[in-house]
Amino acid sequence: MKKYVEKAMTFAEYEKLIDDLLKEGKTTGLNQSVAMVGYGKLNRQRMNRLAKTVEISDRTKAAAKQVMRPMIWLILTEGWCGDAAQNVPVIEIIAAESDKIETRYILRDENPDLMDRFLTNGARSIPKLIALDTETLKVLGSWGARPAPAQKMFADMRAKGVCNDAIHEEIQRWYNSDKSESIQREFEALLDVWGEESVAVKE
Repeated sequence: MKKYVEKAMTFAEYEKLIDDLLKEGKTTGLNQSVAMVGYGKLNRQRMNRLAKTVEISDRTKAAAKQVMRPMIWLILTEGWCGDAAQNVPVIEIIAAESDKIETRYILRDENPDLMDRFLTNGARSIPKLIALDTETLKVLGSWGARPAPAQKMFADMRAKGVCNDAIHEEIQRWYNSDKSESIQREFEALLDVWGEESVAVKE
């Protein structure tokens, strides 16, 4: 894990990378098609909007402030990803409520070996947050790529053969109506578990 943490970016560096690439008509990742660059622009706008409008509940703030164990949240992501655009700003705001949590961002397509250790139902779904003990860099747990209700919706539609564009549109509508409530509830529970200094860590 040490090599991944050392090469990872702060949130500000991640944002700058996305912005610099968009100025060149590019996005992160291996696919530089017109469509993918378009997704990159749209999702950068979503990130900016959410950063300004997301409201974290008092309960979520309290869960973050009660964290005792210093942690690094290593987040696999890409600038074109709609789920990352919806979830990363919320994760960043939650982490900022605790002086024990550091966030670091790393690109999925440049780190397939790491990604393949944290698949979602066999897929390289992002964002994927890996919680690490700051001192030992041992894994405390992971989250992603979507809040549970959105993940179930995605799996159900995929099983019915719904096309990807329609799935993504429906998931985005869900995010808009949920207003980050689901991810906040999930992180309240995770913070309670990961943040305890007595919790065992995995190799």
